[in-house]
Amino acid sequence: MISIKNKSGIPKYKQIIIAIENAISNSSLKKGDQLPSINTLKSENKLSRDTVLMAFNELKNRGIIESIVGKGYYVLNEDINVLQKIFLLFDELNSFKEDLYNSFLKNLDETIQVDIFFHHFNETIFQKLIKDNAGAYNYYIIMPANFRDTFKTVQLLPKEKVYILDQVPKDLKDYPSIYQNFENTIYDNLNKALKFISKYSKINLIFSEQKQPRGILKGFTRFCEQNTIPFKVLSKVKAAPLIKGELYVLLDDISLLRIIKKMKSQNMTLVNDIGVISYNDTLLKEIVEGGITTITTDFNEMGKRLAKMILNKEQGKIENPNKLIIRNSI
Repeated sequence: MISIKNKSGIPKYKQIIIAIENAISNSSLKKGDQLPSINTLKSENKLSRDTVLMAFNELKNRGIIESIVGKGYYVLNEDINVLQKIFLLFDELNSFKEDLYNSFLKNLDETIQVDIFFHHFNETIFQKLIKDNAGAYNYYIIMPANFRDTFKTVQLLPKEKVYILDQVPKDLKDYPSIYQNFENTIYDNLNKALKFISKYSKINLIFSEQKQPRGILKGFTRFCEQNTIPFKVLSKVKAAPLIKGELYVLLDDISLLRIIKKMKSQNMTLVNDIGVISYNDTLLKEIVEGGITTITTDFNEMGKRLAKMILNKEQGKIENPNKLIIRNSI
């Protein structure tokens, strides 16, 4: 199956790859079939162990073969057109993360395969997904959320292959990233909306310690204190009635829906009775209740720029743009 020519002009590890690809193409090898062992290829073709291992590792990173401890290497995927594989770890899937994902895929080469995973803000799952997939991908894109000591897990991966997305913990600040500056974003954009906000007697921030970036809390608190605006931080939309004349800053869509539902049950209306500012714009927020004011980043741009970083092997740190969209909710 594998025959190495000494004077072909093609590196020997590459000849191994081509031979295995050809065997898969002509169905000599099929999914689940075992490959010759490293020692067999080494002795039959007078190769170094490193040469054979280099070929197997490239095929493994492309997802074409897999290694099973104590047994050997097996064909995992018959699609030999995949040249690179990317491990993409999100915290959760929602409408704007879907926009990011679709934009990322759209701007990549067709020969690149992206496998998406979710940790759902569970640190144990986060650690397990990274440990189980270390060494199996060409690049790793990680959305670490609020976890502490993330470096202990991320350092299991080759640093030059890792990109951090959205939030960047202090212990990962040396990694290339596309990030949101959450503290400055909420502070700057609330200041832009100050003339609308000042008519309300208090601002309430619905903030989850587990899920939400801590920078949002810092920026919100700084804005309120510097402008001497009464404020309160709530962990969720409570069962207590909404208070007329107060503004609610909502960081997830569930909180927005609950506020609107409660508002209707109390026969209240936006602007006349309460105000709402929501985080992250969606098509729905353009329409519901005549339009919801949002503070948002550009997730399509984030996905596009991330793809460019991967394709060009960039190692920089890029802050994603943000903006305030004033609508009929404040």
